[in-house]
Amino acid sequence: MPSMRELRLVRGAQRLLSRQPRARCMALRTFAGKCEKPKGVVVGVYQQEGDKPIRSSENALALDDAVGGKILSLIRERGMNGRPGKGILFSGLEGDYSAVAVVGMGPAGAAYNDHEQLDEGMENTRIAAGTGARALQLQRMHEVHVDAMDYAEQAAEGAALAVWRYNANKRKKNRMPTPKLSMYGKGDHDAWVRGLFKAESQNLARRLTDTPANQMTPSIFAQATVDALCPCGVSVEVRSMDWIEDMSLNSFLMIAKGSCEPPLLLECTYCGSSPEDKTVLLLGLGLTFNSGGLCLKNKNGMDEYRGAMAGAAVCVGVLRAAAALSLPMNISAVLPLCEHMPSGMAVKCGDVVTLLNGVTMGIKDVGKAPVVMMADPLLYAQATFKPKLIIDVGTVAQGVNCGLGGSATGLWTNSNFLAKQFAKAGGITGDRIWRMPLFRYFKEIVTDNTTYDLSNTGRGPASSCLAAAVLHTLVPCLDWAHLDIRGTGMLTKVNPLPYLLKDRMTGRPTRTIIQLMYQLACAGQ
Repeated sequence: MPSMRELRLVRGAQRLLSRQPRARCMALRTFAGKCEKPKGVVVGVYQQEGDKPIRSSENALALDDAVGGKILSLIRERGMNGRPGKGILFSGLEGDYSAVAVVGMGPAGAAYNDHEQLDEGMENTRIAAGTGARALQLQRMHEVHVDAMDYAEQAAEGAALAVWRYNANKRKKNRMPTPKLSMYGKGDHDAWVRGLFKAESQNLARRLTDTPANQMTPSIFAQATVDALCPCGVSVEVRSMDWIEDMSLNSFLMIAKGSCEPPLLLECTYCGSSPEDKTVLLLGLGLTFNSGGLCLKNKNGMDEYRGAMAGAAVCVGVLRAAAALSLPMNISAVLPLCEHMPSGMAVKCGDVVTLLNGVTMGIKDVGKAPVVMMADPLLYAQATFKPKLIIDVGTVAQGVNCGLGGSATGLWTNSNFLAKQFAKAGGITGDRIWRMPLFRYFKEIVTDNTTYDLSNTGRGPASSCLAAAVLHTLVPCLDWAHLDIRGTGMLTKVNPLPYLLKDRMTGRPTRTIIQLMYQLACAGQ
């Protein structure tokens, strides 16, 4: 008979899987093994087509043969239909594995869906691998072997994202252990390793973003960045407040001066090709806590704004993956880090600041600090690195969250080529990008002011479009893209992806930007 502890684990797995709309477990049996380091395996079956017998992956057939044909006969008895992410967990079978998770991979031959702007075959593999790996994690498996299914890279991504969780502030005995992941059976091992690198980079961004603000101040974030990137060969320069003042990054200082935590600016450089080659520049918003300043945000849910530095965290993850994958290109990142707090020194509504290019910016609403904080660093980065293109990333405005929610990251760009590349990358990674308008209409709103040149808010409800228009005025002639991750990079509240945790930070869209860099590197060869 299973112990009470084992039964609680099973019920926990059932509750977790039932919260996933596409990942409900049809039947779940307890792990009854007594080995010290139990191993589990995840294998996939295709969705049943009409009255035809259900088909399984090649590796699932091999496993079924190893246990005397019991797996396929059991799933037929249970009536499993192979829908994406639904599955059954077995234990007590013969062989090397204490538990076997059989999960649905969806229809065989699923491919790119134009209406969804998504490669459904790849996404179904992520869902299947993530669902199975998480179920085995809840059974306290020490090792989890995952079927590569049709896409080894995507199977690795789904499994590694699903089993990761931020639990640094829980007592060690209460932490959910993370199992060791390995590819099971036949498959593309190089693709599996690539998938692990990409998922681990997104998990790095998740860890940085989910850490409480008192444990992730600008100085702590800078140290974490050095620890994560320098061993990979990425150089990191930490610029102090004195340097920021000497360089006259006044818009950045306007936001930072309300906190007693000193601001920092990080310059990170990855050199994957000739030093003479122009770099791709990333600008990551690093508000380690955004209280709203004197325009204080509502106390309910304010703790979520520890994740306002998700843009900077994503950039760190992208650089980590670029170095791990040895991308043949140069990438630089400028990460302004500070807190936005109310105090006697805090910026006031109506204050005006002169930017590096001589433009005056009126700060009508200090609650909309991101564009103010990013303005001078954006101008400085262009002059210093002279990049071939700029991508800025940040949790900038609420409008994109109202429009897109967690379905996709908002993209504003002056380049049709970049828009197509982002759409392609999002379709491959399952972390979609949706292009938003960069009309002259919005630029006229933010530049039509009586006593100063540029407003940080403009007028009207389209807050994300207006914020993008402000930043666009500061990029006169380069290819530029602005990613607003307010709806995707912070807490997942509604309909989370099955391989991410609900009510936790997501690390999105780290893998999409990595995929974009890969596409740009290949296009340049």
